[in-house]
Amino acid sequence: MPSPRAESKESGRTAPPGKQRDAFFDNAKYLAIVLVAVGHAWGQILDDGAVETAYRVVYTFHMPAFILISGYFSRSFDLRPKHVKRLITGVIVPYVVFETAYSLFQRYGNDDPEYGITLLDPTYHLWFLCALVIWRLTTPMWKTVRHPVAVSLVLAALGSVSPQIGDDLELQRVLQFLPFFVLGLTLRPEHFQRVQRRSVRLMSLPVLAAAAAVAWWSMPRMKLGWLYHNRAAQELGAPWWTGPVMVFATIGCSLLLTACFFAWVPRRHMWFTSLGAGTIYGYLLHAFLVKAGGYAGWFHDPVFEEPLGAIGLTVLAAAAVTVLCTKPVQRALRCVVEPRMAWAFRQEAGGTAHAGERRTDAEARTPSEKVSV
Repeated sequence: MPSPRAESKESGRTAPPGKQRDAFFDNAKYLAIVLVAVGHAWGQILDDGAVETAYRVVYTFHMPAFILISGYFSRSFDLRPKHVKRLITGVIVPYVVFETAYSLFQRYGNDDPEYGITLLDPTYHLWFLCALVIWRLTTPMWKTVRHPVAVSLVLAALGSVSPQIGDDLELQRVLQFLPFFVLGLTLRPEHFQRVQRRSVRLMSLPVLAAAAAVAWWSMPRMKLGWLYHNRAAQELGAPWWTGPVMVFATIGCSLLLTACFFAWVPRRHMWFTSLGAGTIYGYLLHAFLVKAGGYAGWFHDPVFEEPLGAIGLTVLAAAAVTVLCTKPVQRALRCVVEPRMAWAFRQEAGGTAHAGERRTDAEARTPSEKVSV
């Protein structure tokens, strides 16, 4: 099991001796990262109606669940130097490294020599790191204002009717997914315990069945862009007033399915619990495999038109991201995913200027202290 200090460090606190990580959140992060990888794989074979139905259901809640957990573990974030340092080393540096790597992969792996490197236009899934930087930097504001969730919903609605925002730093997603992060800031442990009740689990079954039926019905009627939250209503060919309506509707559905997801996350230690501490590695790396398959044309193989082909791809995606979350991968890439970078900061920036904040090499960070992915 990962260091007992890790989960509490993400909240900016040092865990008391003997305090263990909460298996529930590690389990939730692992299961969510599997859904992210599987969803990206399904996104390559959406010609199949059953696959697209499952894809729509998963895309309704997998990132909201991640974002809500990230907000929950950002509750103690403030602008103290030690927190800013962790934001830089745990989010900004990995973003710069992997945005550059994915751009070079596009240039040379897809024979696209004119493809440029830009940090303002996040590649594929890396928008989440940009958003997390902005959300965490604004955390003190959300902890200060009254009714923060209501304010975040207003901002999300305004974003949905503002096509002039553009694509820089995926600000549409920053705004439209913002309510999940702010909600996470307001949650307490008992909220997660309540959704684990047997009655909630039983109610979640018909809810999931209804979600699948609605997803099937929506395929010819609703563009996937509404689930991506990366475009304003006008850019999706809809009247401006549908933006707030769809934002509120999709957020409501996302919260309902997220609650159903949390209801079935095990609270006890499972075989995959320890992998929850390495999900940032799986998140950053798995898209190389998806893009490589796209560049090579693998997803056009007729085998994926058959049910067994889609099932095989699902299993392969889940297995691949599981491997990418393991300790050997973490050890090999820790230098870029969770660099210490003591040389880059003033002494007090790392929290070492005060005796109460001293850290030793034995207290090295684990992946989960930086990003709840």
